[in-house]
Amino acid sequence: MTPADEIRTAAEKLRTLAAAASTNSDGTPTARWNTEPVQSARDDDSRRFLYGDYLTRDDGRRISWPLLLRGGRLHQPSYMHSQHAEYAAAMGPAVGAALAAWLESWTGLDVREDAAMAEDLRHALTVARAINQQDPT
Repeated sequence: MTPADEIRTAAEKLRTLAAAASTNSDGTPTARWNTEPVQSARDDDSRRFLYGDYLTRDDGRRISWPLLLRGGRLHQPSYMHSQHAEYAAAMGPAVGAALAAWLESWTGLDVREDAAMAEDLRHALTVARAINQQDPT
């Protein structure tokens, strides 16, 4: 497999996994994953819930919904639906470290949106905004 084939195969796999993970098994959108602290007697912030998106209620409040990680009781181990688990496994810490190194390779440059920008730099900015949960415009 050539390097170009490896890159193309990885991009296709990631796109397929991301598309599958962007919807829950019941059709609920799960494209904007987020976390919230577990409310407990513990004072630290070491445990968090994982949600798939947000839901706007009738009163206009925006809440995190649906819960992606389920179970976790004494005799029931926690689990995720397969499309979410496969995506999480594909985007593990090794991928995060590789993405961070790629993004860091762009630091130190004078980047301005009102000036011409190379296409690969535009992609880096889009990835950074997605990670920072900003509008990727």
